[in-house]
Amino acid sequence: MAIKPEEITSILEQELQSFDKKVEKDHVGTVIQVGDGIARVYGLPDCQVGEMLEFPGGTFGLALNLEEDSIGAVLIGESEHIKEGDTVKETGRIIEVPVGKALLGRVVNTLGQPLDGAGPIAADSFSLLETGAPGVVDRQPVTEPLQTGIKAVDAMIPIGRGQRELIIGDRQTGKTQICIDTILNQKKTHEPGESPVYCIYVAIGQKQAQVARVVETLREHGALDYTIVVTASASDSNAMQYLAPFAGAAMGEFFRDNGMHALVVYDDLSKHAVAYRAVSLLLRRPPGREAFPGDVFYLHSRLLERSAKLSDENGAGSLTALPIIETQSGDVSAYIPTNVISITDGQIYLEPDLFFAGVRPAINVGISVSRVGGNAQIKAMKQVAGKLKLEMAQFREVQAFAQFASDLDKATQQQLRRGQRLTELLKQNLASPYDVEDQTIAIFAGTNGFLDGIENSQVIAFEQGLIAHVRENYADVIEKLRTEKKMSDDVEATVRKACEEFAETF
Repeated sequence: MAIKPEEITSILEQELQSFDKKVEKDHVGTVIQVGDGIARVYGLPDCQVGEMLEFPGGTFGLALNLEEDSIGAVLIGESEHIKEGDTVKETGRIIEVPVGKALLGRVVNTLGQPLDGAGPIAADSFSLLETGAPGVVDRQPVTEPLQTGIKAVDAMIPIGRGQRELIIGDRQTGKTQICIDTILNQKKTHEPGESPVYCIYVAIGQKQAQVARVVETLREHGALDYTIVVTASASDSNAMQYLAPFAGAAMGEFFRDNGMHALVVYDDLSKHAVAYRAVSLLLRRPPGREAFPGDVFYLHSRLLERSAKLSDENGAGSLTALPIIETQSGDVSAYIPTNVISITDGQIYLEPDLFFAGVRPAINVGISVSRVGGNAQIKAMKQVAGKLKLEMAQFREVQAFAQFASDLDKATQQQLRRGQRLTELLKQNLASPYDVEDQTIAIFAGTNGFLDGIENSQVIAFEQGLIAHVRENYADVIEKLRTEKKMSDDVEATVRKACEEFAETF
């Protein structure tokens, strides 16, 4: 007996309904398309954004696009074995990473899995990759300095705990080195009994050899003990690179929320934006300006807003961020650089011309700015460095003018001479951070004219000799600067006397 067409339709409808009920009951979906690290999944009506989905073979995916008829998920880990028609299960868990002190001294991937061959990590707590930033009421103004140990930064572009300071410049101008020096300097900046600044270095889309070099530098200087290195290298998937900075922020938030201090370096957010663009275009999100999706600003702002100095009621912890952005031939007005400049509390601009002229760190003092300013300096540094930025700015103007003028009046010649000596004074070798007391004495000598009478080539020798002279003969001055953190009249008189004594014998 033949079955009528309408009966076939009703049988199919019943089958589909029972299948839908089963899918709903089991939270199971089906892969309808897979490729380029992206899977489209049919079903899973209860799925949330950021939820972990379980694919066959133990591979996980992250639900990012929730559309009417399908879900777009990025695959984390190996995906070659996944094919159309495979079943996908909801886990009900939003993506999270291990956090805590167990991670210190380790090199991990985006998911907090160890990459250094030093055994498993016994983390006792986990944190969501994406959490809301603290509100205005939960914060307090940035007032505590985060000493970088770099004279030019601590004197003119100070960074405070809880601040976000962008490091921007072309490739190979020393951006990473400023961040590494800052991490190295945290070894000695905290007082005995005080919480140190724990550091998280996030490497996004870099060569593994480069990351290995950074880890070796940290290990050599004993800085790996208080540092976590999170890496999503150039060979990792776009999804891993896109999630890496959020993992770093989550690890930093553990210290911030428990009354401790942390510093997180995102190296670099240009590659992060490119990875996010690749993920978004594969998920078919419409591209906007320069093919970046419209929410790329929101991507970086919600990441950087998590840096904060919490109020005393919330434990007074802090998370400081040093994001890095790479410019193309000095174009600060491109899309991603302007985005991140407008999110951060100032920027340190590194200039190739200065770098190749031997001024290292190659900081352009004109464009660089800290919007926290003197609030993030100890009083002694504020007192001696007040004139420094002004004198450097005047020097740059006079320098440009002096190229064309043959005869200059005495005052202009004096400005040029002072500026040259100060430029020389602010030069610094790699991995050689200065104590803030030594910086204060060196800058005092520079701004008070003690370097004007010597040749440019002798400035470094004079500076090192002066610091040694003060430490040897006037140890009480160093102690007073360390404890009182201000340049009182008697301290200033003693430092001036020490400078005069050393200048006579030099």
